[in-house]
Amino acid sequence: MPTFHYHAFTNDGTEIEDVLTANEHADAVRILREKGYKPVSIEEAVVKKTATESIKVLGGNIKPKDLAIFCNQFSTLIKAGVAVASSLDILHQQTENKKLRIALKGISTEVQKGSLVSQAMKQYPRIFPNLLVDMTESGEMSGNLENVMARLSTHYEKESKIESKIKGAMVYPIVLSAVAIVVVTFMLIVVMPTFLTMFEGSDVPLPLPTRFLLTISDGLIDYWYIVLFFSIAVFFVLRSVLNSKEGRRAFDQMKFRLPLIKSSMVKIVTSRFTRTLGSLIASGLPLIESLKMSAKVSGNVIVEEKVMNMAQDVEKGESLGKAMRRYPLFPPMIVSMTEIGEESGSLEEMLDKSADFYDRELEDAIDQLLKLLEPLLILVMAVLIGFIVIAMLLPMFDMIQTI
Repeated sequence: MPTFHYHAFTNDGTEIEDVLTANEHADAVRILREKGYKPVSIEEAVVKKTATESIKVLGGNIKPKDLAIFCNQFSTLIKAGVAVASSLDILHQQTENKKLRIALKGISTEVQKGSLVSQAMKQYPRIFPNLLVDMTESGEMSGNLENVMARLSTHYEKESKIESKIKGAMVYPIVLSAVAIVVVTFMLIVVMPTFLTMFEGSDVPLPLPTRFLLTISDGLIDYWYIVLFFSIAVFFVLRSVLNSKEGRRAFDQMKFRLPLIKSSMVKIVTSRFTRTLGSLIASGLPLIESLKMSAKVSGNVIVEEKVMNMAQDVEKGESLGKAMRRYPLFPPMIVSMTEIGEESGSLEEMLDKSADFYDRELEDAIDQLLKLLEPLLILVMAVLIGFIVIAMLLPMFDMIQTI
Protein backbone atom coordinates (compact mmCIF):
# COMPACT_ATOMS: atom_id res chain seq x y z
CA MET A 1 0.00 0.00 0.00
CA PRO A 2 1.44 3.44 -0.95
CA THR A 3 2.72 5.83 1.70
CA PHE A 4 1.72 9.53 1.52
CA HIS A 5 3.50 12.49 3.10
CA TYR A 6 1.01 15.19 4.09
CA HIS A 7 1.04 18.77 5.35
CA ALA A 8 -2.18 19.81 7.16
CA PHE A 9 -3.73 22.01 9.90
CA THR A 10 -5.96 20.91 12.77
CA ASN A 11 -9.16 22.73 13.78
CA ASP A 12 -7.27 24.79 16.36
CA GLY A 13 -4.71 25.88 13.73
CA THR A 14 -1.86 23.53 14.67
CA GLU A 15 0.40 22.67 11.75
CA ILE A 16 1.12 18.95 11.22
CA GLU A 17 3.51 17.12 8.90
CA ASP A 18 3.42 13.32 8.92
CA VAL A 19 2.91 10.21 6.77
CA LEU A 20 0.01 7.81 6.32
CA THR A 21 -0.78 4.77 4.18
CA ALA A 22 -3.73 4.66 1.79
CA ASN A 23 -4.77 2.92 -1.43
CA GLU A 24 -4.73 6.15 -3.44
CA HIS A 25 -4.58 9.95 -3.15
CA ALA A 26 -8.36 10.33 -2.71
CA ASP A 27 -8.37 7.87 0.20
CA ALA A 28 -5.58 9.84 1.87
CA VAL A 29 -7.65 13.05 1.61
CA ARG A 30 -10.71 11.27 3.05
CA ILE A 31 -8.74 9.86 6.01
CA LEU A 32 -7.35 13.29 6.91
CA ARG A 33 -10.74 14.96 6.73
CA GLU A 34 -12.28 12.24 8.92
CA LYS A 35 -9.64 13.14 11.52
CA GLY A 36 -10.71 16.79 11.31
CA TYR A 37 -7.54 17.89 9.50
CA LYS A 38 -7.41 20.49 6.72
CA PRO A 39 -4.88 19.13 4.19
CA VAL A 40 -2.57 21.61 2.49
CA SER A 41 -0.54 19.14 0.42
CA ILE A 42 -0.48 15.36 0.03
CA GLU A 43 2.33 13.68 -1.92
CA GLU A 44 3.13 10.03 -2.38
CA ALA A 45 6.39 9.17 -0.64
CA VAL A 46 9.16 7.66 -2.77
CA VAL A 47 10.30 4.48 -1.06
CA LYS A 48 13.85 3.49 -1.83
CA LYS A 49 14.40 -0.12 -2.80
CA THR A 50 16.48 -2.32 -0.56
CA ALA A 51 19.67 -3.80 -1.91
CA THR A 52 18.04 -7.21 -2.32
CA GLU A 53 15.09 -5.73 -4.23
CA SER A 54 17.44 -3.80 -6.50
CA ILE A 55 19.35 -6.96 -7.32
CA LYS A 56 16.09 -8.79 -8.12
CA VAL A 57 15.24 -6.03 -10.57
CA LEU A 58 18.68 -6.27 -12.17
CA GLY A 59 18.51 -10.08 -12.26
CA GLY A 60 21.13 -12.56 -13.38
CA ASN A 61 24.08 -14.19 -11.65
CA ILE A 62 27.61 -12.92 -11.15
CA LYS A 63 30.28 -14.23 -13.52
CA PRO A 64 33.11 -16.35 -12.08
CA LYS A 65 35.59 -13.67 -13.18
CA ASP A 66 33.90 -11.03 -10.99
CA LEU A 67 33.81 -13.45 -8.04
CA ALA A 68 37.50 -14.22 -8.53
CA ILE A 69 38.38 -10.52 -8.46
CA PHE A 70 36.25 -9.94 -5.35
CA CYS A 71 37.78 -12.90 -3.45
CA ASN A 72 41.31 -11.90 -4.42
CA GLN A 73 40.88 -8.27 -3.34
CA PHE A 74 39.08 -9.28 -0.14
CA SER A 75 41.90 -11.68 0.76
CA THR A 76 44.55 -9.04 0.02
CA LEU A 77 42.86 -6.42 2.23
CA ILE A 78 42.42 -8.81 5.16
CA LYS A 79 46.05 -9.96 4.93
CA ALA A 80 47.09 -6.30 4.94
CA GLY A 81 45.42 -5.90 8.34
CA VAL A 82 42.29 -4.03 7.20
CA ALA A 83 39.18 -4.86 9.25
CA VAL A 84 36.57 -7.04 7.54
CA ALA A 85 33.86 -4.35 7.62
CA SER A 86 36.26 -1.73 6.25
CA SER A 87 37.46 -4.14 3.56
CA LEU A 88 33.89 -4.73 2.41
CA ASP A 89 33.24 -0.99 2.35
CA ILE A 90 36.37 -0.42 0.23
CA LEU A 91 35.38 -3.20 -2.16
CA HIS A 92 31.87 -1.81 -2.44
CA GLN A 93 33.22 1.56 -3.52
CA GLN A 94 35.59 0.23 -6.20
CA THR A 95 33.68 -2.78 -7.59
CA GLU A 96 32.64 -2.20 -11.19
CA ASN A 97 29.89 -4.84 -11.36
CA LYS A 98 26.68 -3.04 -10.39
CA LYS A 99 24.90 -6.06 -8.90
CA LEU A 100 27.92 -7.06 -6.84
CA ARG A 101 28.39 -3.45 -5.68
CA ILE A 102 24.80 -3.31 -4.38
CA ALA A 103 25.25 -6.63 -2.56
CA LEU A 104 28.57 -5.60 -1.00
CA LYS A 105 27.01 -2.39 0.30
CA GLY A 106 24.31 -4.42 2.04
CA ILE A 107 26.82 -6.93 3.41
CA SER A 108 29.06 -4.13 4.71
CA THR A 109 26.10 -2.63 6.55
CA GLU A 110 25.14 -5.98 8.10
CA VAL A 111 28.73 -6.74 9.17
CA GLN A 112 28.97 -3.33 10.84
CA LYS A 113 25.85 -4.29 12.82
CA GLY A 114 27.59 -7.44 14.06
CA SER A 115 26.66 -10.10 11.50
CA LEU A 116 29.14 -12.57 10.04
CA VAL A 117 30.09 -12.14 6.38
CA SER A 118 28.67 -15.57 5.51
CA GLN A 119 25.37 -14.74 7.22
CA ALA A 120 25.09 -11.49 5.28
CA MET A 121 25.95 -13.27 2.02
CA LYS A 122 23.02 -15.65 2.48
CA GLN A 123 20.69 -12.70 1.91
CA TYR A 124 21.95 -12.53 -1.69
CA PRO A 125 21.61 -16.09 -3.07
CA ARG A 126 21.53 -14.81 -6.66
CA ILE A 127 24.90 -13.13 -6.20
CA PHE A 128 26.95 -15.48 -4.03
CA PRO A 129 26.94 -19.24 -4.80
CA ASN A 130 26.49 -21.75 -1.97
CA LEU A 131 30.09 -22.85 -2.46
CA LEU A 132 31.40 -19.37 -1.71
CA VAL A 133 29.07 -18.88 1.27
CA ASP A 134 29.92 -22.23 2.87
CA MET A 135 33.67 -21.79 2.41
CA THR A 136 33.44 -18.25 3.79
CA GLU A 137 31.60 -19.58 6.84
CA SER A 138 34.25 -22.26 7.29
CA GLY A 139 37.01 -19.63 7.04
CA GLU A 140 35.29 -17.45 9.65
CA MET A 141 34.87 -20.35 12.05
CA SER A 142 38.51 -21.42 11.69
CA GLY A 143 39.91 -17.88 11.72
CA ASN A 144 41.48 -18.48 8.33
CA LEU A 145 39.26 -16.28 6.17
CA GLU A 146 42.06 -14.64 4.17
CA ASN A 147 43.49 -18.00 3.01
CA VAL A 148 40.03 -19.32 2.16
CA MET A 149 39.33 -16.23 0.09
CA ALA A 150 42.65 -16.64 -1.72
CA ARG A 151 41.75 -20.23 -2.52
CA LEU A 152 38.30 -19.18 -3.71
CA SER A 153 39.91 -16.59 -5.95
CA THR A 154 42.03 -19.30 -7.60
CA HIS A 155 38.98 -21.55 -7.89
CA TYR A 156 36.79 -18.97 -9.64
CA GLU A 157 39.65 -17.78 -11.81
CA LYS A 158 40.05 -21.30 -13.22
CA GLU A 159 36.27 -21.64 -13.55
CA SER A 160 36.28 -18.42 -15.54
CA LYS A 161 39.01 -19.73 -17.85
CA ILE A 162 37.07 -22.95 -18.50
CA GLU A 163 33.89 -21.00 -19.13
CA SER A 164 35.67 -18.65 -21.54
CA LYS A 165 37.27 -21.60 -23.34
CA ILE A 166 33.93 -23.35 -23.81
CA LYS A 167 32.16 -20.18 -24.97
CA GLY A 168 35.01 -19.39 -27.33
CA ALA A 169 34.78 -22.88 -28.80
CA MET A 170 31.06 -22.41 -29.44
CA VAL A 171 31.40 -19.08 -31.27
CA TYR A 172 32.69 -20.46 -34.57
CA PRO A 173 30.08 -23.27 -34.97
CA ILE A 174 27.24 -20.91 -34.02
CA VAL A 175 28.38 -18.17 -36.43
CA LEU A 176 28.91 -20.64 -39.27
CA SER A 177 25.53 -22.27 -38.67
CA ALA A 178 23.81 -18.87 -38.62
CA VAL A 179 25.54 -17.90 -41.88
CA ALA A 180 24.44 -21.18 -43.47
CA ILE A 181 20.82 -20.63 -42.42
CA VAL A 182 20.81 -17.05 -43.73
CA VAL A 183 22.43 -18.01 -47.05
CA VAL A 184 20.12 -20.97 -47.66
CA THR A 185 17.03 -18.94 -46.73
CA PHE A 186 18.10 -16.09 -49.04
CA MET A 187 18.67 -18.47 -51.94
CA LEU A 188 15.30 -20.16 -51.43
CA ILE A 189 13.27 -16.96 -51.00
CA VAL A 190 15.03 -14.52 -53.35
CA VAL A 191 17.40 -16.24 -55.75
CA MET A 192 15.49 -19.37 -56.71
CA PRO A 193 12.08 -17.79 -57.58
CA THR A 194 13.88 -15.09 -59.63
CA PHE A 195 16.01 -17.66 -61.45
CA LEU A 196 13.09 -19.93 -62.31
CA THR A 197 11.01 -17.14 -63.86
CA MET A 198 12.93 -17.70 -67.09
CA PHE A 199 11.37 -21.16 -67.37
CA GLU A 200 7.79 -19.97 -67.02
CA GLY A 201 5.81 -20.66 -70.19
CA SER A 202 8.37 -23.15 -71.49
CA ASP A 203 7.48 -26.78 -72.07
CA VAL A 204 10.57 -28.02 -70.23
CA PRO A 205 9.47 -30.14 -67.22
CA LEU A 206 11.25 -29.26 -64.00
CA PRO A 207 13.41 -32.03 -62.47
CA LEU A 208 12.41 -33.57 -59.12
CA PRO A 209 15.10 -31.75 -57.05
CA THR A 210 14.01 -28.42 -58.54
CA ARG A 211 10.31 -29.09 -57.86
CA PHE A 212 11.18 -30.13 -54.30
CA LEU A 213 13.08 -26.91 -53.57
CA LEU A 214 10.44 -24.85 -55.37
CA THR A 215 7.80 -26.29 -53.04
CA ILE A 216 9.90 -25.32 -50.01
CA SER A 217 10.53 -21.87 -51.48
CA ASP A 218 6.82 -21.26 -52.11
CA GLY A 219 6.01 -22.47 -48.61
CA LEU A 220 8.52 -20.08 -47.04
CA ILE A 221 7.21 -17.16 -49.09
CA ASP A 222 3.47 -17.82 -48.75
CA TYR A 223 3.39 -19.22 -45.23
CA TRP A 224 6.34 -17.51 -43.55
CA TYR A 225 4.22 -16.63 -40.51
CA ILE A 226 3.41 -20.31 -39.95
CA VAL A 227 7.10 -21.21 -40.19
CA LEU A 228 7.97 -18.41 -37.76
CA PHE A 229 5.23 -19.44 -35.33
CA PHE A 230 6.29 -23.10 -35.53
CA SER A 231 9.96 -22.18 -34.91
CA ILE A 232 9.05 -20.09 -31.86
CA ALA A 233 6.77 -22.86 -30.55
CA VAL A 234 9.54 -25.45 -30.95
CA PHE A 235 11.96 -23.17 -29.09
CA PHE A 236 9.62 -22.75 -26.10
CA VAL A 237 8.73 -26.46 -26.05
CA LEU A 238 12.40 -27.42 -26.00
CA ARG A 239 13.12 -24.89 -23.26
CA SER A 240 10.21 -26.23 -21.21
CA VAL A 241 11.43 -29.81 -21.65
CA LEU A 242 14.98 -28.90 -20.65
CA ASN A 243 13.71 -27.07 -17.56
CA SER A 244 11.81 -30.18 -16.43
CA LYS A 245 13.53 -32.75 -14.24
CA GLU A 246 13.16 -35.62 -16.72
CA GLY A 247 14.17 -33.50 -19.72
CA ARG A 248 17.22 -32.10 -17.95
CA ARG A 249 18.31 -35.60 -16.93
CA ALA A 250 17.93 -36.93 -20.48
CA PHE A 251 19.89 -33.97 -21.88
CA ASP A 252 22.71 -34.36 -19.33
CA GLN A 253 22.84 -38.09 -20.03
CA MET A 254 23.06 -37.42 -23.77
CA LYS A 255 26.18 -35.27 -23.22
CA PHE A 256 28.06 -38.38 -22.06
CA ARG A 257 26.94 -40.42 -25.09
CA LEU A 258 27.53 -38.12 -28.07
CA PRO A 259 30.82 -39.21 -29.72
CA LEU A 260 32.12 -35.70 -30.44
CA ILE A 261 31.58 -34.14 -27.01
CA LYS A 262 31.76 -37.16 -24.68
CA SER A 263 35.51 -36.84 -24.07
CA SER A 264 35.33 -33.09 -23.46
CA MET A 265 32.35 -33.51 -21.13
CA VAL A 266 34.18 -36.05 -18.97
CA LYS A 267 37.17 -33.71 -18.68
CA ILE A 268 34.96 -30.72 -17.77
CA VAL A 269 33.14 -32.68 -15.08
CA THR A 270 36.36 -34.17 -13.70
CA SER A 271 38.15 -30.82 -13.54
CA ARG A 272 35.23 -29.06 -11.85
CA PHE A 273 34.59 -31.86 -9.34
CA THR A 274 38.21 -32.32 -8.24
CA ARG A 275 38.85 -28.58 -7.93
CA THR A 276 35.66 -27.94 -5.97
CA LEU A 277 36.15 -30.92 -3.66
CA GLY A 278 39.80 -30.02 -3.05
CA SER A 279 38.90 -26.40 -2.23
CA LEU A 280 36.16 -27.43 0.18
CA ILE A 281 38.35 -29.95 2.03
CA ALA A 282 41.23 -27.47 2.23
CA SER A 283 38.89 -24.86 3.75
CA GLY A 284 38.13 -27.22 6.63
CA LEU A 285 34.74 -28.66 5.62
CA PRO A 286 34.15 -32.37 6.36
CA LEU A 287 34.50 -34.81 3.45
CA ILE A 288 30.82 -35.83 3.37
CA GLU A 289 29.60 -32.23 3.38
CA SER A 290 32.22 -31.37 0.74
CA LEU A 291 30.99 -34.19 -1.50
CA LYS A 292 27.38 -33.06 -1.22
CA MET A 293 28.35 -29.49 -2.03
CA SER A 294 30.47 -30.64 -4.99
CA ALA A 295 27.49 -32.57 -6.30
CA LYS A 296 25.22 -29.53 -6.18
CA VAL A 297 27.64 -27.26 -8.05
CA SER A 298 28.48 -29.83 -10.74
CA GLY A 299 25.89 -28.44 -13.16
CA ASN A 300 24.95 -31.93 -14.37
CA VAL A 301 22.10 -34.07 -13.01
CA ILE A 302 23.89 -37.37 -13.74
CA VAL A 303 27.04 -36.22 -11.96
CA GLU A 304 25.02 -34.91 -9.03
CA GLU A 305 23.23 -38.25 -8.57
CA LYS A 306 26.41 -40.31 -8.65
CA VAL A 307 28.39 -38.00 -6.35
CA MET A 308 25.49 -37.96 -3.87
CA ASN A 309 25.59 -41.77 -3.92
CA MET A 310 29.33 -41.60 -3.23
CA ALA A 311 28.63 -39.30 -0.27
CA GLN A 312 26.15 -41.81 1.13
CA ASP A 313 28.70 -44.63 0.84
CA VAL A 314 31.38 -42.52 2.53
CA GLU A 315 28.88 -41.69 5.27
CA LYS A 316 28.49 -45.44 5.87
CA GLY A 317 32.24 -45.75 6.46
CA GLU A 318 33.60 -46.56 3.02
CA SER A 319 36.61 -44.78 1.56
CA LEU A 320 36.08 -42.23 -1.20
CA GLY A 321 38.28 -44.20 -3.62
CA LYS A 322 36.15 -47.34 -3.29
CA ALA A 323 32.97 -45.32 -3.61
CA MET A 324 34.29 -43.73 -6.83
CA ARG A 325 35.06 -47.17 -8.28
CA ARG A 326 31.47 -48.27 -7.67
CA TYR A 327 30.10 -45.45 -9.81
CA PRO A 328 32.02 -45.27 -13.13
CA LEU A 329 32.04 -41.56 -13.79
CA PHE A 330 35.60 -40.29 -13.47
CA PRO A 331 38.74 -41.55 -15.29
CA PRO A 332 40.73 -44.34 -13.54
CA MET A 333 43.65 -41.96 -12.91
CA ILE A 334 41.44 -39.75 -10.71
CA VAL A 335 40.29 -42.75 -8.70
CA SER A 336 43.87 -43.91 -8.18
CA MET A 337 45.10 -40.44 -7.15
CA THR A 338 42.16 -40.14 -4.75
CA GLU A 339 43.08 -43.43 -3.10
CA ILE A 340 46.73 -42.36 -2.84
CA GLY A 341 45.64 -39.03 -1.34
CA GLU A 342 43.46 -40.76 1.25
CA GLU A 343 46.26 -43.12 2.25
CA SER A 344 48.89 -40.37 2.48
CA GLY A 345 46.60 -37.77 4.12
CA SER A 346 47.04 -35.30 1.27
CA LEU A 347 43.71 -35.69 -0.51
CA GLU A 348 43.19 -32.00 -1.27
CA GLU A 349 46.68 -31.75 -2.81
CA MET A 350 46.04 -34.74 -5.07
CA LEU A 351 42.67 -33.33 -6.11
CA ASP A 352 44.25 -29.97 -6.96
CA LYS A 353 46.91 -31.65 -9.11
CA SER A 354 44.22 -33.68 -10.86
CA ALA A 355 42.20 -30.54 -11.56
CA ASP A 356 45.23 -28.78 -13.07
CA PHE A 357 45.99 -31.81 -15.22
CA TYR A 358 42.45 -32.05 -16.60
CA ASP A 359 42.34 -28.29 -17.19
CA ARG A 360 45.18 -28.78 -19.67
CA GLU A 361 43.53 -31.90 -21.07
CA LEU A 362 40.32 -29.97 -21.56
CA GLU A 363 42.05 -27.26 -23.58
CA ASP A 364 43.53 -29.92 -25.89
CA ALA A 365 40.14 -31.66 -26.18
CA ILE A 366 38.38 -28.42 -27.14
CA ASP A 367 41.04 -27.65 -29.74
CA GLN A 368 40.61 -31.13 -31.23
CA LEU A 369 36.83 -30.76 -31.21
CA LEU A 370 37.10 -27.49 -33.12
CA LYS A 371 39.39 -29.12 -35.68
CA LEU A 372 36.68 -31.74 -36.27
CA LEU A 373 33.74 -29.35 -36.27
CA GLU A 374 35.18 -26.80 -38.70
CA PRO A 375 35.46 -29.11 -41.74
CA LEU A 376 32.23 -30.90 -40.79
CA LEU A 377 30.21 -27.68 -40.72
CA ILE A 378 31.82 -26.43 -43.92
CA LEU A 379 30.96 -29.75 -45.58
CA VAL A 380 27.32 -29.56 -44.47
CA MET A 381 27.10 -25.95 -45.68
CA ALA A 382 28.69 -26.86 -49.02
CA VAL A 383 26.29 -29.78 -49.53
CA LEU A 384 23.21 -27.64 -48.82
CA ILE A 385 24.24 -24.75 -51.04
CA GLY A 386 25.55 -27.10 -53.72
CA PHE A 387 22.24 -28.98 -53.81
CA ILE A 388 20.35 -25.69 -54.25
CA VAL A 389 22.67 -24.53 -57.05
CA ILE A 390 22.42 -27.87 -58.88
CA ALA A 391 18.63 -27.88 -58.50
CA MET A 392 18.51 -24.43 -60.13
CA LEU A 393 20.88 -25.38 -62.97
CA LEU A 394 19.24 -28.69 -63.88
CA PRO A 395 16.31 -27.04 -65.79
CA MET A 396 18.85 -25.03 -67.79
CA PHE A 397 20.69 -28.21 -68.82
CA ASP A 398 17.40 -29.83 -69.83
CA MET A 399 16.47 -26.75 -71.89
CA ILE A 400 19.84 -26.82 -73.67
CA GLN A 401 19.39 -30.51 -74.49
CA THR A 402 15.85 -29.84 -75.80
CA ILE A 403 17.10 -27.07 -78.05
